[in-house]
Formats: sequence, C-alpha cells, structure tokens
Amino acid sequence: MANDASTVFDVVILGGGSGGYAAALRAAQLGLQVALIEKNKLGGTCLHQGCIPTKALLHAGEVADQTREAAGFGVKATFEGIDINAVHAYKDGVISGLYKGLQGLVASRKITYVEGEGRLSSPTSVDVNGQRYTGRHVVLATGSVPKSLPGLTIDGDRVISSDHALKLDRVPKSAIVLGGGVIGVEFASVWRSFGAEVTIIEALPHLAPLEDENSSKLLERAFRKRGIKFELGARFAGVEYTETGVRASLENGKQVEAEIMLVAVGRGPVSQGLGYEEAGVAMDRGYVLVDEYLQTNVPTISAVGDLIPTLQLAHVGFAEGILVAERLAGQKVVPIDYDGVPRVTYCNPEVASVGITEAKAKEIYGDDKVVTAKFNLAGNGKSKILKTAGEIKLVQVKDGAVVGVHMVGERMGEQVGEAQLIYNWEALPSEVAQLIHAHPTQNEALGEAHLALAGKPLHNHD
Repeated sequence: MANDASTVFDVVILGGGSGGYAAALRAAQLGLQVALIEKNKLGGTCLHQGCIPTKALLHAGEVADQTREAAGFGVKATFEGIDINAVHAYKDGVISGLYKGLQGLVASRKITYVEGEGRLSSPTSVDVNGQRYTGRHVVLATGSVPKSLPGLTIDGDRVISSDHALKLDRVPKSAIVLGGGVIGVEFASVWRSFGAEVTIIEALPHLAPLEDENSSKLLERAFRKRGIKFELGARFAGVEYTETGVRASLENGKQVEAEIMLVAVGRGPVSQGLGYEEAGVAMDRGYVLVDEYLQTNVPTISAVGDLIPTLQLAHVGFAEGILVAERLAGQKVVPIDYDGVPRVTYCNPEVASVGITEAKAKEIYGDDKVVTAKFNLAGNGKSKILKTAGEIKLVQVKDGAVVGVHMVGERMGEQVGEAQLIYNWEALPSEVAQLIHAHPTQNEALGEAHLALAGKPLHNHD
C-alpha cells in the first residue's frame, strides 16, 4: 500500500452519504483539511436509493390520485394510466439536479474527494485505490443496506428490496409488502396510487409500529379506505414461486399471492470487512457503538449515520456529521436529543411526529401525570378544502410542557417544523395558544390543538 506521507488530513471520512458529506462540509467550513471517500455516488442512500427517489414516486402517486379525484373539485380530467418510464425520468431528473449541486458544493469547499472502496487500516488511516489517507481523526459513515430475514433470499426479480423497487420497469398488478414500517407503508402507498393491489404483512400489532398507537390506527383506517390490505400480528413463514408470481405463507396458516414481494424489514449497517474490528472499534450486531458525542471507544475514530444504532433518518445523519465536525474543530457541542428529531412517513396520508408517545410518557411520568388532546382535521378549513382527513394529538405532562406531537393527514410533514420547536423548547400549551396561526392553513390545526389543551378550544368540541 502506497503511503502519501506528504499530507496528513485533519479528518478522513469514510462514506459520502448524509452523515459523511455533512461532516465533510462543516469541517471544511471550519478550516479543517478534509478527505472524503465514497465507493458509489456522493449523497449515498438518501439521494440515490432512499429519501429523494421515494418521495418523487410518492408525489407522482399523489398526482395520479388527484387526477382520478379531480371531478370532486369541479375539474374535468381523465386518468389514463402510469407511464413508468416517464415517472423514472422525472425521479432521476430530481436526483441528477441535486447530485450535481452536491458535487459542486463539495468541490467549492476544497475537500479532497476520493472515489473508491475504502477500508480502515489503522485508527488514523483509510486505504483506498492503493493509496493510504492518513488523518488526525477518522469518521466512519458507511451507511446501511436493505435487510432480509433468515432463509429469505432477495432475488431482485420476484422477491425484491427497496433498491429494486425504485427501478422496477413496470407497475405490478399486485404486490406483497413484507414489513409495515416506514419503507413498507411508503411503497404500499405508491403502488396503490399507481393502481396495484397491495397487501402488507407486519409481525407487530400495528402499521408504523414506532409511532403513537393513535397515529397507527388512523393510518390503518385510511389505508382500508384506500383499499390497501394488511395482515397485522402476522409472522412471515416463507415464500414460494407460483406460475404468475409468489405466494407468501404466514405462521397463522394464511397465504397471500401476488406478482411480486417487497422485503421491507429495515436496513442493516454496512460494516463487515472494512477493518473496524481489527482497529479495535467496539461493535454490536454490526453497528458501531459511540458515546453521546459520537466518539467510539477508539479516541481517534467517530461514527455517524445509519452505521450507528440511532434513528435511521437522513436529517439525523446531517446533525450527527455536523456535531462531529464541530467537536473536532474544538467547538462546544451539545448531544442530540433523538426524541426531539422530527419523524415523517410520507405515505398518503402522511404520519408525522416529534417527541414521545403517550405510552412512553406514561411509562416515564406515570399515568396520572399525562394529559392528551386531539384536534380532528375535520374542523380545519384548509384540510376541508384539500378533502383530507386526519388528526393532531398532543401529549403533555400535567401542568407542564408538551412532550409529544403526533399528526396524521396530507401534508402533515410540512407542519412538523413548528412541532419540533414546541417540543425542543419545552413549550407550555398556553404559550403556543397565544401564537396566532394563519387562516386558512393546515398549520392552524396545530395551534387549535394547543388551544384545546390550554382549555379554550375553538373549532372543536370540548
């Protein structure tokens, strides 16, 4: 391995996804000399196989649904079907524009960008393309890949991962979605909007099982109305090929047939064979373990993003990358409150939340110390105009701050910004109730929920 001894970087970053490139951009901004190594494309999963392409597909699905429902708004329109090649061209155009912008941003910060598969060769170096890149500090940001279940083979044809689903050359007539978490319900939503018959199989009792139970039930109700089927509390037993597709078997004896099956049981860390354990980095089930400042047990090594056991969200990766960069630059940093991170599932309807669930609040504070309030979107003018149903639920510590905001409905992801300020600034319901929200907006539903919690409801029943 050739050793370029002429340059010792302040930080060498292995992985150019959300966490890695955010760390690189912030470190360079703070005057550090940075090397950023990425084996595929800058931007990682979020830009190329995750957030951006899935949301583009979801928007295409939204347009399809709006076209079908146009007559309900007095607009004459005819839905003639999905041109999947044109959908992919639209999606890829969005990705391409963002990718070019990101490449230009990295170049403008004078970051040494290296394309190639890197491997940690010591606590202070990464080897790639026959070259050794040495740094005073190394940041591991190698991300994640779709997981499967023991004995379940993803063949990329009839049994596919989310990566395959993003490039599928047709709209399937029918699909089984194995997993009712974020990835599963988003693809179920897209395919249903495109015209497919969809059945979700989820081993836990509810869809979106990490959300407040009320949000999960509202989502299930909306999915039933849309014709999306689901088997809940149903453990997967196996899958076999049929003449026309696949047949999934459940432990309860039920069987479901479809053209394809999407395996959406989560994502696992990319860490095997990259030299982490040889360098002494502590790990658990493939995840790299870090402290609250994202430093591993090896003082010169930090880790961020999907590689560590925190929320697998791009904006969490951004925040973690920035925190590490600022710490390495000598700035004072504050650990991330992961409960205070906004979470959005972009299906139709959207599910958005920040803070903790009612169940978690009762576990922490006690049943008698937790107060909740709900505001139905039926009482919100803009939601009526949009013909969307849903609800905002607040969780409060009695006589104290709002500790959870849980929202279901179209465009609720756009309301979570104010919700995270309410949670993170420990706002009292009375303080939010004093703020005047614009009318008619969906945003005012958040204000009205706080009016209700403050004891002075306006457009909802006591």
